Amino acid sequence: MKKTLFAIGIIAIFGLGIYAILNIAPKSKINSEKLTVVTTIFPLYDFAKNIGQDKVEVSLLLPPGVEAHSFEPKPSDIVKINESDLFVYIGKFMEPWAEDIIKGVTNKNVAFVDSSFGIEMMNEEEEAHEVENEGEQEEHGHEYDGVDPHIWLDFKNNKIMVDSLTKAFAEKDPANADFYQKNAEDYKNKLAHLDDKYKSALINCKSPEIVYGGHYAFGYLANRYNLKYLAAQGLAPDSEPTANDLVKLVEQVKKNNIKYIFYEEMTTPKIAETIANETNAQMLLLNAAHNVTKEDMNNNISFLSIMEENLANLKIGLSCSE
Repeated sequence: MKKTLFAIGIIAIFGLGIYAILNIAPKSKINSEKLTVVTTIFPLYDFAKNIGQDKVEVSLLLPPGVEAHSFEPKPSDIVKINESDLFVYIGKFMEPWAEDIIKGVTNKNVAFVDSSFGIEMMNEEEEAHEVENEGEQEEHGHEYDGVDPHIWLDFKNNKIMVDSLTKAFAEKDPANADFYQKNAEDYKNKLAHLDDKYKSALINCKSPEIVYGGHYAFGYLANRYNLKYLAAQGLAPDSEPTANDLVKLVEQVKKNNIKYIFYEEMTTPKIAETIANETNAQMLLLNAAHNVTKEDMNNNISFLSIMEENLANLKIGLSCSE
Protein backbone atom coordinates (compact mmCIF):
# COMPACT_ATOMS: atom_id res chain seq x y z
CA MET A 1 0.00 0.00 0.00
CA LYS A 2 2.77 2.42 0.98
CA LYS A 3 4.71 1.61 -2.19
CA THR A 4 1.63 2.25 -4.31
CA LEU A 5 0.86 5.59 -2.65
CA PHE A 6 4.52 6.59 -2.94
CA ALA A 7 4.42 5.80 -6.66
CA ILE A 8 1.23 7.81 -7.08
CA GLY A 9 2.83 10.68 -5.19
CA ILE A 10 5.83 10.61 -7.53
CA ILE A 11 3.50 10.59 -10.54
CA ALA A 12 1.57 13.54 -9.09
CA ILE A 13 4.76 15.53 -8.48
CA PHE A 14 6.10 14.62 -11.91
CA GLY A 15 2.89 15.52 -13.70
CA LEU A 16 2.38 18.82 -11.91
CA GLY A 17 6.09 19.58 -12.22
CA ILE A 18 5.91 19.30 -15.99
CA TYR A 19 2.76 21.40 -15.88
CA ALA A 20 4.57 24.16 -13.96
CA ILE A 21 7.89 23.99 -15.82
CA LEU A 22 6.22 24.37 -19.19
CA ASN A 23 4.26 27.28 -17.74
CA ILE A 24 1.05 25.93 -19.13
CA ALA A 25 -1.82 28.10 -17.98
CA PRO A 26 -5.12 26.36 -17.32
CA LYS A 27 -6.95 25.90 -20.58
CA SER A 28 -9.71 28.40 -21.19
CA LYS A 29 -13.17 26.90 -20.91
CA ILE A 30 -15.33 26.53 -23.98
CA ASN A 31 -17.88 28.52 -22.04
CA SER A 32 -16.31 30.48 -19.19
CA GLU A 33 -19.63 30.50 -17.33
CA LYS A 34 -19.75 26.71 -17.07
CA LEU A 35 -18.36 24.87 -14.08
CA THR A 36 -15.85 22.14 -14.93
CA VAL A 37 -16.43 19.05 -12.82
CA VAL A 38 -14.22 15.95 -12.69
CA THR A 39 -15.76 12.80 -11.18
CA THR A 40 -14.17 9.45 -10.40
CA ILE A 41 -16.94 6.90 -11.04
CA PHE A 42 -20.06 6.73 -13.17
CA PRO A 43 -22.76 7.34 -10.51
CA LEU A 44 -21.07 10.62 -9.49
CA TYR A 45 -20.73 11.57 -13.15
CA ASP A 46 -24.44 11.00 -13.73
CA PHE A 47 -25.48 12.80 -10.53
CA ALA A 48 -23.39 15.83 -11.51
CA LYS A 49 -24.85 15.92 -15.02
CA ASN A 50 -28.41 15.82 -13.70
CA ILE A 51 -27.77 18.59 -11.17
CA GLY A 52 -25.73 20.87 -13.41
CA GLN A 53 -27.26 20.11 -16.82
CA ASP A 54 -26.19 22.72 -19.40
CA LYS A 55 -24.39 24.91 -16.86
CA VAL A 56 -21.59 22.39 -16.17
CA GLU A 57 -18.97 20.44 -18.10
CA VAL A 58 -18.72 17.06 -16.40
CA SER A 59 -16.00 14.53 -17.17
CA LEU A 60 -15.45 10.97 -15.92
CA LEU A 61 -11.90 10.20 -14.88
CA LEU A 62 -12.36 6.48 -15.55
CA PRO A 63 -11.94 5.60 -19.23
CA PRO A 64 -14.97 3.67 -20.53
CA GLY A 65 -14.80 -0.03 -19.73
CA VAL A 66 -12.02 0.26 -17.12
CA GLU A 67 -12.57 -1.52 -13.80
CA ALA A 68 -12.88 1.14 -11.10
CA HIS A 69 -11.07 -0.59 -8.24
CA SER A 70 -7.87 -1.16 -10.21
CA PHE A 71 -7.74 2.35 -11.71
CA GLU A 72 -4.72 4.54 -10.97
CA PRO A 73 -4.54 8.10 -12.36
CA LYS A 74 -2.08 9.16 -15.05
CA PRO A 75 -0.25 12.51 -15.08
CA SER A 76 -2.83 13.78 -17.61
CA ASP A 77 -5.61 12.92 -15.14
CA ILE A 78 -3.85 14.93 -12.44
CA VAL A 79 -3.57 17.90 -14.80
CA LYS A 80 -7.31 17.57 -15.58
CA ILE A 81 -8.13 17.72 -11.87
CA ASN A 82 -5.82 20.71 -11.43
CA GLU A 83 -7.67 22.59 -14.17
CA SER A 84 -11.18 21.88 -12.87
CA ASP A 85 -13.51 23.84 -10.62
CA LEU A 86 -14.64 20.73 -8.71
CA PHE A 87 -13.17 17.29 -8.12
CA VAL A 88 -15.75 14.80 -6.82
CA TYR A 89 -14.83 11.38 -5.46
CA ILE A 90 -16.40 8.67 -3.28
CA GLY A 91 -13.83 8.64 -0.47
CA LYS A 92 -10.59 7.10 0.71
CA PHE A 93 -11.92 3.53 0.74
CA MET A 94 -12.87 3.70 -2.94
CA GLU A 95 -10.07 5.97 -4.20
CA PRO A 96 -7.10 5.68 -1.81
CA TRP A 97 -4.99 7.69 -4.27
CA ALA A 98 -7.28 10.75 -4.14
CA GLU A 99 -5.94 12.28 -0.93
CA ASP A 100 -2.34 12.33 -2.19
CA ILE A 101 -3.42 13.96 -5.45
CA ILE A 102 -5.47 16.57 -3.60
CA LYS A 103 -2.41 17.49 -1.55
CA GLY A 104 -0.42 17.99 -4.74
CA VAL A 105 -2.96 20.14 -6.62
CA THR A 106 -1.49 23.61 -7.21
CA ASN A 107 -4.69 25.34 -8.32
CA LYS A 108 -6.10 26.71 -5.06
CA ASN A 109 -9.46 27.39 -6.72
CA VAL A 110 -10.29 23.70 -7.09
CA ALA A 111 -12.98 22.53 -4.64
CA PHE A 112 -12.89 18.93 -3.45
CA VAL A 113 -16.03 16.95 -2.66
CA ASP A 114 -15.74 13.74 -0.64
CA SER A 115 -19.23 12.42 -1.41
CA SER A 116 -19.13 9.89 1.44
CA PHE A 117 -19.26 12.75 3.97
CA GLY A 118 -22.29 12.34 6.24
CA ILE A 119 -22.91 8.73 5.21
CA GLU A 120 -22.65 5.83 7.65
CA MET A 121 -20.30 3.32 6.03
CA MET A 122 -21.07 -0.37 6.36
CA ASN A 123 -18.58 -3.09 7.28
CA GLU A 124 -18.21 -6.24 5.24
CA GLU A 125 -19.83 -9.24 6.92
CA GLU A 126 -16.97 -11.73 7.01
CA GLU A 127 -19.17 -14.64 8.01
CA ALA A 128 -21.07 -14.40 4.70
CA HIS A 129 -18.10 -14.59 2.32
CA GLU A 130 -14.36 -14.71 2.09
CA VAL A 131 -12.31 -11.51 2.42
CA GLU A 132 -8.90 -11.29 0.79
CA ASN A 133 -5.98 -11.06 3.19
CA GLU A 134 -4.23 -7.84 4.17
CA GLY A 135 -1.21 -8.47 1.98
CA GLU A 136 -3.36 -8.82 -1.14
CA GLN A 137 -5.21 -5.59 -0.32
CA GLU A 138 -1.97 -3.65 -0.02
CA GLU A 139 -0.50 -5.20 -3.15
CA HIS A 140 -3.40 -3.98 -5.26
CA GLY A 141 -3.45 -0.53 -3.72
CA HIS A 142 -6.72 -0.72 -1.82
CA GLU A 143 -6.73 -1.08 1.95
CA TYR A 144 -10.41 -1.56 2.71
CA ASP A 145 -10.16 -2.41 6.43
CA GLY A 146 -13.49 -4.20 6.01
CA VAL A 147 -15.27 -0.97 5.00
CA ASP A 148 -17.62 -1.26 2.04
CA PRO A 149 -17.21 1.77 -0.27
CA HIS A 150 -20.20 0.99 -2.54
CA ILE A 151 -22.40 3.60 -0.90
CA TRP A 152 -24.26 4.53 -4.10
CA LEU A 153 -26.11 1.18 -4.01
CA ASP A 154 -28.39 2.55 -1.30
CA PHE A 155 -30.70 5.21 -2.77
CA LYS A 156 -30.94 6.90 0.63
CA ASN A 157 -27.19 7.52 0.49
CA ASN A 158 -27.52 8.91 -3.02
CA LYS A 159 -29.76 11.70 -1.74
CA ILE A 160 -27.01 12.74 0.66
CA MET A 161 -24.46 12.60 -2.15
CA VAL A 162 -26.67 14.71 -4.41
CA ASP A 163 -27.04 17.29 -1.63
CA SER A 164 -23.24 17.43 -1.21
CA LEU A 165 -22.75 18.04 -4.92
CA THR A 166 -25.51 20.64 -5.03
CA LYS A 167 -23.99 22.57 -2.14
CA ALA A 168 -20.58 22.55 -3.84
CA PHE A 169 -22.08 23.70 -7.15
CA ALA A 170 -23.94 26.55 -5.45
CA GLU A 171 -20.83 27.69 -3.57
CA LYS A 172 -18.84 27.80 -6.80
CA ASP A 173 -21.65 29.34 -8.85
CA PRO A 174 -24.07 31.17 -6.50
CA ALA A 175 -25.82 32.89 -9.42
CA ASN A 176 -27.26 29.53 -10.45
CA ALA A 177 -27.83 28.11 -6.97
CA ASP A 178 -31.62 27.94 -7.39
CA PHE A 179 -31.21 26.16 -10.73
CA TYR A 180 -28.98 23.49 -9.16
CA GLN A 181 -31.28 23.10 -6.18
CA LYS A 182 -34.36 22.57 -8.35
CA ASN A 183 -32.59 19.97 -10.47
CA ALA A 184 -31.35 18.22 -7.34
CA GLU A 185 -34.86 18.05 -5.87
CA ASP A 186 -36.20 16.65 -9.14
CA TYR A 187 -33.49 14.01 -9.20
CA LYS A 188 -34.00 13.07 -5.55
CA ASN A 189 -37.69 12.58 -6.31
CA LYS A 190 -36.69 10.11 -9.05
CA LEU A 191 -34.44 8.30 -6.59
CA ALA A 192 -37.31 8.15 -4.07
CA HIS A 193 -39.66 6.77 -6.72
CA LEU A 194 -37.15 4.07 -7.66
CA ASP A 195 -36.58 3.27 -3.99
CA ASP A 196 -40.33 2.74 -3.57
CA LYS A 197 -40.37 0.43 -6.61
CA TYR A 198 -37.57 -1.65 -5.09
CA LYS A 199 -39.37 -1.84 -1.74
CA SER A 200 -42.67 -2.98 -3.23
CA ALA A 201 -41.07 -5.41 -5.68
CA LEU A 202 -38.65 -7.08 -3.27
CA ILE A 203 -40.91 -7.44 -0.24
CA ASN A 204 -42.50 -10.70 -1.45
CA CYS A 205 -39.78 -12.92 -2.89
CA LYS A 206 -39.81 -16.71 -2.68
CA SER A 207 -36.01 -16.83 -2.70
CA PRO A 208 -34.74 -13.61 -1.05
CA GLU A 209 -31.07 -14.60 -1.27
CA ILE A 210 -28.67 -12.98 -3.73
CA VAL A 211 -25.79 -15.29 -4.68
CA TYR A 212 -23.25 -13.11 -6.43
CA GLY A 213 -20.40 -14.59 -8.42
CA GLY A 214 -18.31 -11.45 -8.10
CA HIS A 215 -16.75 -9.13 -5.55
CA TYR A 216 -18.70 -7.91 -2.54
CA ALA A 217 -20.56 -4.88 -3.90
CA PHE A 218 -24.25 -5.15 -2.98
CA GLY A 219 -24.17 -5.11 0.82
CA TYR A 220 -25.93 -1.72 0.98
CA LEU A 221 -28.69 -2.80 -1.37
CA ALA A 222 -29.25 -6.09 0.45
CA ASN A 223 -29.34 -4.32 3.80
CA ARG A 224 -31.87 -1.72 2.63
CA TYR A 225 -34.33 -4.28 1.28
CA ASN A 226 -33.79 -7.01 3.91
CA LEU A 227 -32.26 -9.52 1.50
CA LYS A 228 -29.68 -12.18 2.21
CA TYR A 229 -26.46 -11.72 0.28
CA LEU A 230 -23.55 -14.03 -0.47
CA ALA A 231 -20.61 -12.95 -2.62
CA ALA A 232 -17.95 -15.33 -3.89
CA GLN A 233 -15.21 -12.72 -3.51
CA GLY A 234 -14.24 -10.04 -1.02
CA LEU A 235 -14.37 -6.28 -1.49
CA ALA A 236 -11.54 -6.23 -4.04
CA PRO A 237 -12.61 -7.54 -7.47
CA ASP A 238 -9.31 -9.37 -7.98
CA SER A 239 -9.62 -11.43 -4.78
CA GLU A 240 -10.06 -15.11 -5.50
CA PRO A 241 -12.13 -17.63 -3.53
CA THR A 242 -10.47 -20.91 -2.61
CA ALA A 243 -11.69 -24.22 -3.95
CA ASN A 244 -13.17 -24.92 -0.52
CA ASP A 245 -15.07 -21.61 -0.62
CA LEU A 246 -16.62 -22.56 -3.95
CA VAL A 247 -17.55 -26.03 -2.72
CA LYS A 248 -19.38 -24.52 0.27
CA LEU A 249 -21.14 -21.99 -1.92
CA VAL A 250 -22.24 -24.66 -4.39
CA GLU A 251 -23.55 -26.77 -1.52
CA GLN A 252 -25.56 -23.83 -0.18
CA VAL A 253 -27.01 -23.05 -3.60
CA LYS A 254 -28.14 -26.65 -3.95
CA LYS A 255 -29.46 -26.82 -0.39
CA ASN A 256 -31.55 -23.64 -0.80
CA ASN A 257 -32.67 -24.60 -4.31
CA ILE A 258 -31.39 -21.32 -5.76
CA LYS A 259 -32.14 -21.05 -9.48
CA TYR A 260 -30.14 -17.96 -10.46
CA ILE A 261 -26.55 -16.83 -9.95
CA PHE A 262 -25.82 -13.14 -10.45
CA TYR A 263 -22.64 -11.91 -12.13
CA GLU A 264 -20.97 -8.51 -12.24
CA GLU A 265 -20.35 -6.04 -15.04
CA MET A 266 -17.14 -5.65 -17.07
CA THR A 267 -15.30 -8.66 -15.68
CA THR A 268 -15.05 -12.23 -16.92
CA PRO A 269 -17.85 -14.09 -15.08
CA LYS A 270 -15.81 -17.28 -14.61
CA ILE A 271 -16.72 -17.70 -10.92
CA ALA A 272 -20.43 -17.23 -11.56
CA GLU A 273 -20.20 -19.63 -14.48
CA THR A 274 -18.49 -22.24 -12.31
CA ILE A 275 -21.21 -22.03 -9.67
CA ALA A 276 -23.97 -22.06 -12.29
CA ASN A 277 -22.51 -25.09 -14.07
CA GLU A 278 -22.20 -27.03 -10.82
CA THR A 279 -25.78 -26.27 -9.75
CA ASN A 280 -27.65 -26.09 -13.08
CA ALA A 281 -28.56 -22.51 -12.19
CA GLN A 282 -29.03 -19.73 -14.72
CA MET A 283 -27.08 -16.47 -14.76
CA LEU A 284 -28.31 -12.89 -14.51
CA LEU A 285 -26.42 -9.59 -14.55
CA LEU A 286 -26.39 -7.44 -11.42
CA ASN A 287 -24.64 -4.21 -12.34
CA ALA A 288 -22.97 -2.16 -9.58
CA ALA A 289 -22.53 0.74 -12.05
CA HIS A 290 -18.93 1.59 -11.11
CA ASN A 291 -18.30 2.38 -14.76
CA VAL A 292 -19.88 1.83 -18.17
CA THR A 293 -18.69 0.75 -21.60
CA LYS A 294 -17.95 3.15 -24.42
CA GLU A 295 -21.10 1.96 -26.20
CA ASP A 296 -23.22 2.64 -23.11
CA MET A 297 -21.67 6.08 -22.74
CA ASN A 298 -22.42 6.91 -26.37
CA ASN A 299 -26.01 5.75 -25.83
CA ASN A 300 -26.35 8.08 -22.81
CA ILE A 301 -27.08 5.28 -20.36
CA SER A 302 -28.05 6.56 -16.93
CA PHE A 303 -27.55 5.38 -13.36
CA LEU A 304 -31.31 5.15 -12.94
CA SER A 305 -31.73 2.98 -16.04
CA ILE A 306 -29.01 0.61 -14.80
CA MET A 307 -30.81 0.32 -11.48
CA GLU A 308 -34.12 -0.33 -13.28
CA GLU A 309 -32.48 -3.21 -15.16
CA ASN A 310 -31.09 -4.54 -11.89
CA LEU A 311 -34.56 -4.52 -10.36
CA ALA A 312 -35.97 -6.44 -13.32
CA ASN A 313 -33.28 -9.10 -12.93
CA LEU A 314 -33.68 -9.26 -9.16
CA LYS A 315 -37.41 -9.88 -9.53
CA ILE A 316 -36.65 -12.81 -11.84
CA GLY A 317 -33.71 -14.17 -9.87
CA LEU A 318 -35.40 -13.97 -6.46
CA SER A 319 -38.85 -15.08 -7.70
CA CYS A 320 -40.60 -11.92 -6.55
CA SER A 321 -44.27 -11.14 -7.01
CA GLU A 322 -45.73 -7.63 -6.63
